[in-house]
Parts: sequence; C-alpha cells; structure tokens
Amino acid sequence: MTTFFMPEISHPVLLRFLDHIKFEKRYSVHTFRAYADDLQVFFEFLQAQFDTTDPAQINAAMIRSWMAALTLQKIQPRSINRKISSVRSFFKFCLVQQLVNVNPTKTMQVLKTKKRLPSYVEQDQMHLLLNDTVFPDSFEGRTAHLLISLLYQTGMRVSELVNLKIAQINHAGGQLKVLGKGNKERIIPMNVDMLKAVESYLIERTALFPDSTALNLLLTRQGKPMQARKIYDVVKHYLSLITTAEKKSPHVLRHSFATHLTGNGAELNAVKELLGHSSLAATQVYTHNSIERLRDIHKKAHPKG
Repeated sequence: MTTFFMPEISHPVLLRFLDHIKFEKRYSVHTFRAYADDLQVFFEFLQAQFDTTDPAQINAAMIRSWMAALTLQKIQPRSINRKISSVRSFFKFCLVQQLVNVNPTKTMQVLKTKKRLPSYVEQDQMHLLLNDTVFPDSFEGRTAHLLISLLYQTGMRVSELVNLKIAQINHAGGQLKVLGKGNKERIIPMNVDMLKAVESYLIERTALFPDSTALNLLLTRQGKPMQARKIYDVVKHYLSLITTAEKKSPHVLRHSFATHLTGNGAELNAVKELLGHSSLAATQVYTHNSIERLRDIHKKAHPKG
C-alpha cells in the first residue's frame, strides 16, 4: 500500500493546497512529495529573505530571487523549472480560492534546458532479452520474465505495475485496465503470448500460495506483493545483460515501448492513449528518436551524408 509522507509543514494555505492535490487531484505519492518538498523550500526562502509567507504579499520579484538563489546553488535548469511548476500550481490554487488577486508566476518564463531524448533499448536487444536470455527455472525467474514482458509490451509505469491487480486483466477481451496518474483509467491490448504467460503464472502462483489473499498480480518468492524497489532491481539486473547503456530502469522499458511503436509507424495519438499521456506534446518526444535514427542512417548510407 502506498503511503503519503507529509513533511513538517505548518503553513495553513500550503496544507490546504497539499490536501487539494492529494484528495481532489489525486496526484501520485511521488508527485505529492515533490510538490511538498519544493514548496517547503520556497516558503523557507521567503521567510528568511523577505520575512513573509503570506501568498498575497508574494510577488514575481521574490520568486525570481529564489530562482537566482537556486541557480547559485548549481541546481540544474530542469530541476528549477520543476520547482517553478510547483509554485505556479500553488498560486493557481490560491487564485481559485481568492487568496490572491494576481498569480505572480503568470508572466514568468521557464529556463532553457538541453533537449534530453528518452533512453531506450534497441528492438533486437529486447528480443534477445525476452527470447534468448536464460531466466532461472523458478517462480522468481518466471516472475522476472513476466514483469519485464509486461513493462515492455504495455508501456506501463512501474507504479502502475506495482498496483496491477489480477482483476484488471481481461483474458477474454485480451486486454488489461491500467489505473494511471490522477486515477485515470486506460485500456491496453495484450497479445496471445502475453495472455498465456499471465495465465501460466497465475496457475503456478495459486499452486505455490493457495492461501494467498493478495490481489496484486506479481508476488515475490515469499508470496508477498512485489514492491517498486524489487522491480527496479530485477530490471536493472537483466538489462545489464544485454546493454551497456547508463540507464537501466523500468522507465527505459516504457521508453522502448513508445519508441518502437513510433519507429514502426504507429499513429502518435494512439501511442499517447496507450501511454496515458494527458497531452500530445509529451508523446512527441518519441518521434525525435526516430528522426535521430533516420539521420544516422542517412549519414552512414548516403553518398553525400
């Protein structure tokens, strides 16, 4: 069960905002913690530098001073932009609640950042991993193979896989229902081989743990629901067998899912729906990988490349 860690915050408006994103917006635990940490640091800066934490007294100049202080601390522009996004969301809330008359972040520009393309594994490497790599002939080994297959073939986030229940898999319909960010549901198709793998896993799971009441699909060898840390460790271990890439997290498999779909001609809107993105802009980054790949092929193969 995921738990929300509430930092030591006493500011009443900030507490109201955190309740808003937790209970009404239903943000994930990870996002909630990021907002809480960013805003706590922001208010500590305001108190120390300007002796105020009253939203109605905070102006754009104060926020720019905070940004400058973050820059002097050698914090990366991408991280500063994320913190500004947290502050911007807070003041949008204050505006709706009529706690401020103007949103001081409205005219603020984000910092320029270098484009960072998603890390992914090549198709032939994924084929090697899932078809030719030897997984241990045990329940633990078959769990590892299944979780990697699910991450790659569905594009799920690790948090979505951790919380995936047996009841969310529709065997007759050949699909599964994912509960994503903001409790948004989406349907992802599953091929015949994937369904057979899940069915075989459930048969073995039931035989090993007949008294288990766990609703989650994936279990450890002790019969307990698998946690995110364990999934990270499993993915890192097996990706290390087929790639020397620096990043070997479950999210790399999500990136691989999207990159391979777009690279093979999938419609971008369809990929957006499969990933559970709220906007097409977030999905378009995967087309850059395809363009970079084409550029590399052109450079190597064309006489004038």
